Order: sequence, then structure tokens, then C-alpha cells
Amino acid sequence: MKRPRVDPPAASPYITPEGHGRLYEELTFLWKVRRPQVTQAVAEAAAMGDRSENAEYIYGKKQLRQIDSRIRFLSKRLDELVVVDRTPEDTSRVFFGAWVSLEDGEGKTYQYRIVGRDEFDPGKGFISIDSPMAKALLRKTEGDEVMVNRPNGTAAFVIMSIRY
Repeated sequence: MKRPRVDPPAASPYITPEGHGRLYEELTFLWKVRRPQVTQAVAEAAAMGDRSENAEYIYGKKQLRQIDSRIRFLSKRLDELVVVDRTPEDTSRVFFGAWVSLEDGEGKTYQYRIVGRDEFDPGKGFISIDSPMAKALLRKTEGDEVMVNRPNGTAAFVIMSIRY
């Protein structure tokens, strides 16, 4: 008897124009620059003779598989993404693309931008719209207190400012 397959929750298809541009640039680079370079290197390695013991040939083929896999992923992903290139009508509330400044109970401040899952970067303060923090912030206004469930417990934050 097979177990029923449980699909993960669907991720939000939203992306900022900057994030979409980065993914498109990566796809273009892989397709027009990197793949031809690796293909040429594989062809040169194949011309050297015995392919079964040719490390350059074997490694080149592996690189080609990885590049092709990434190209397929990016092509499909770019087709299903929705670029959010306008600010919401109510800019006093937190929505996709907002920069939000928060303060915790100890007076420590944080600044986050709510972005799509394909462009989140904790180092830059970009958090995914699917993250617990972003879900807690959505539709809130300045001065609202937000409770966020974290792995080490619940934390409280106050929204200091919202900008787009």
C-alpha cells in the first residue's frame, strides 16, 4: 500500500522587476556564454581520443548537464513568475515589495524587504513573502505589533516605518 503523496504548499509566484532581471540575465549568460564555452571544451577533449579515461571530457559533460538543468529550471520558472512592478494603492500597509523597519522589545532595529522566494537574501535584508516573518507583516500598518513564530520561540516586533 502506497502512502498518499503530500505536495509542499505552493510558493508565491511573485517577483520584483530587479529579481526578474537577475534571473533573465543568468539564463542569458548560461545559454549564450557559458554553455558554448563548455561545449567547445568538451569537443576539444573528445578530439584527444579515449573518452572513457579522459577527465576533461567527463568533467565537461557533467558541467553541461548541470548547465542544461539550470537553463531548464530558469526557463520554466521565468514563465510562471508574476512581476510586481507597481506600488499598491494603500502604501500605509505592508504588501509585496515593501521595505519595513521593525523594532524588537530590546530596542534593536531591523529592516526587511518582502520579495519573492527566488530572490530572498538575508544578507541584504530581503525576506521571502512565504517566510513566517513576511506572513506576519502582511497588511499591517505603522505602529502595529507583530508576533512572529520562530524556531526558538515567539518574538514581538513593532513596525516603525513602511516604504516602497
